[in-house]
Amino acid sequence: MKKPFVTKQQLDEITARHPTPFHLYDETGIRANARRVNAAFAWNGGFKEYFAVKATPTPRLLNILREEGCGADCSSLTELMMAERCGFRGSEIMFTSNNTLAEEYRLAHRLGAVINLDDLTHVDFLRQSIGCVPETVFCRYNPGGVFTLGAGKDGVQVMDSPGEAKYGMTRPQIAQALRQLKDMGAKTFGIHAFLASNTISNDYYPELAAILFRLAAELKQETGCHIRYINLSGGIGVPYRPEEEAVDIARIGQEVQRRYEEILVPAGMGDVQLCSELGRFMMAPYGCLVTRVLHFKHIYKEYAGVDACAADLMRPAVYGAYHHITASGKEDAPCTCRYDVTGSLCENCDKFAVDRELPELQRGDLLIIHDTGAHGHSMGYNYNGKLRSAELLLRADGTVELMRRAETPEDYFATLVW
Repeated sequence: MKKPFVTKQQLDEITARHPTPFHLYDETGIRANARRVNAAFAWNGGFKEYFAVKATPTPRLLNILREEGCGADCSSLTELMMAERCGFRGSEIMFTSNNTLAEEYRLAHRLGAVINLDDLTHVDFLRQSIGCVPETVFCRYNPGGVFTLGAGKDGVQVMDSPGEAKYGMTRPQIAQALRQLKDMGAKTFGIHAFLASNTISNDYYPELAAILFRLAAELKQETGCHIRYINLSGGIGVPYRPEEEAVDIARIGQEVQRRYEEILVPAGMGDVQLCSELGRFMMAPYGCLVTRVLHFKHIYKEYAGVDACAADLMRPAVYGAYHHITASGKEDAPCTCRYDVTGSLCENCDKFAVDRELPELQRGDLLIIHDTGAHGHSMGYNYNGKLRSAELLLRADGTVELMRRAETPEDYFATLVW
């Protein structure tokens, strides 16, 4: 059973001022988790977590993470602009993009952001775009093939297909890129790879780290480049289902340290600074979508219709992703009913849950859809003329702050040319 971070009494007070649906975030949980991540890698003096802005591009939340020592990982022009407006400066910004526009490289360079190149051809394109090559440049690696991580002691199987991914350079290409960048004047280098998504195995990050550590040692020998930074990317997941166990970030940090000391230190690379670009792990459990039951439909199945829809949270509709649902105030009631929980889009996939066992619901009940703090509001859209919902922050002192108002019809029509 998942326990909401907000009580029925709190929700009743919040919904008296803010109509549903809305996304609600937990400041206490966000800060505590950021501190756990930083503590797990404190053994590496230069460690920096660059929060993946795409997961939750909400300024107030980005500012909370900045206050906790995190940077911002950006992938587009507007995300760079968001980071700048939130007060991130220079190397506090990592720009990891693909199929990149020249104006994006120009803005990243003007901000002093660390630029992470996705492709060999971008070496020349970067120089053409900004007129030079920065002193520090990262390159993204794609090992190809299929990445597998056995069930092992965690009882979790991880498999993904880097060879099918559009990101990163091959092994020969990344060596060539480093040589070219060095010839163009770059002084220090970083490497980066992302091999699997939403892993809830404690073994994933250490295995990824070992791959990158070995690659860094090889590239140093082959190219003579000073590889000072290694970006472990994201991929650490969260337990969306109540029966799943959360990863142990402290243990993960210890295992990464062991690989570091086994591989990099003997290679004379004990000065390498690590960074990560977590999004889901940093934010998902600390956000929820609050929605109200509107209607019931009794045909071939039982349907509970709510005032949110896939435009507020697209993951269940698009990916078939599981998000746990709590009926606020009925946490201890028996789950005696089976519902499809649906929105109002003209699409049959607009379902937050299918055949979900829940307590008997009544019209007006508030439902808490868990783990929407990352890739929730950020992936919203306006299909069927739906208006994107508000974002609220449950502050550490118990008060509630409106961080983003709900859209209005005027917002929907604002970009039209009649």
